[in-house]
Amino acid sequence: MERTFREQLFVLLLSLSVLKGDCRYMENNEISKDELYSFFNSELKRETPEELMFRRPLRCLDMIAVEGRFTFTAERPQLSCAAFFIAEPNEVITVDYDGVDIDCSGGDFITVFDGWVMKGEKFPSSQDHPLPLYERYVDYCDSGSLRRSVRSSQNVAMVFFRVHNPGSTFTLTVRKHINPFPCNVISQSPEGAYTMVIPQQHRNCSFSIIYPVEIDISEFSLGQINHFTKRSRPACAETGDFVQLLGGNGIDTSKLLPITDLCVSFTGPTHLKVGCDNTVVRVVSSGKFVSRVSFSYRLLDSQELQTIKLNNVEDFCFNN
Repeated sequence: MERTFREQLFVLLLSLSVLKGDCRYMENNEISKDELYSFFNSELKRETPEELMFRRPLRCLDMIAVEGRFTFTAERPQLSCAAFFIAEPNEVITVDYDGVDIDCSGGDFITVFDGWVMKGEKFPSSQDHPLPLYERYVDYCDSGSLRRSVRSSQNVAMVFFRVHNPGSTFTLTVRKHINPFPCNVISQSPEGAYTMVIPQQHRNCSFSIIYPVEIDISEFSLGQINHFTKRSRPACAETGDFVQLLGGNGIDTSKLLPITDLCVSFTGPTHLKVGCDNTVVRVVSSGKFVSRVSFSYRLLDSQELQTIKLNNVEDFCFNN
């Protein structure tokens, strides 16, 4: 039976023993299992009021996939909170602060992170993100009115926050914007099709699917003429332009298992089944050429997972 994106994230969020950022340490979260279930079972629908802006309260532990205005008001001290934001693959996210009433001098904070953090792992990884790690954290208490709007570099972002006093409140306005050349993406769906294009930029781009899937790489073109006749990782690394397929149970691509590398341009399908919690297509680009890869993916059912249970990748996924 297929699990929805919200159900999958529920499993991931329950596995969080620590929500950690380099600038702030997040302690035990006080949200209850019932509160989590009520959130993931609820339907987020865009309302059509006069202002055409979706509004609802922000929870201490939250997942948001729609534009809108979200207000947090503390009924009791909340010392370890995080809100995850996700957009479509070709979108980026802006988070605007509004009506902030917290005690920065008393240890309260609101920090926007450019990406996601789970169990101390970050997406995109430091190797793949265009900004140094310290620039990916924007703390309201440090920047104040100087920076009331933060824009993500990819389709995911998150906010850590801590408040000590009942009645403390703030509002976040979340908007989405078209990104003409998406680079790092987390898929909202366990099935779909996508084409990733890197237009002569020296960067690494990943498409992350947080499900065990069958993936079909139907076409890729790396723009260069090369003489490698077989798929081998040393040869591909030497070209400077190649496609990686990675698998594992975390979100940091630098810590995932390399399943295969492709570096000879071709047109034709390559089918692979990956039983990991996270399957990633990653393009490494030297910036000398236009790199392009097209692929489709679908969720593996329980019978398929049993069939590949003895596969090396499957062993790696379950044992790490």
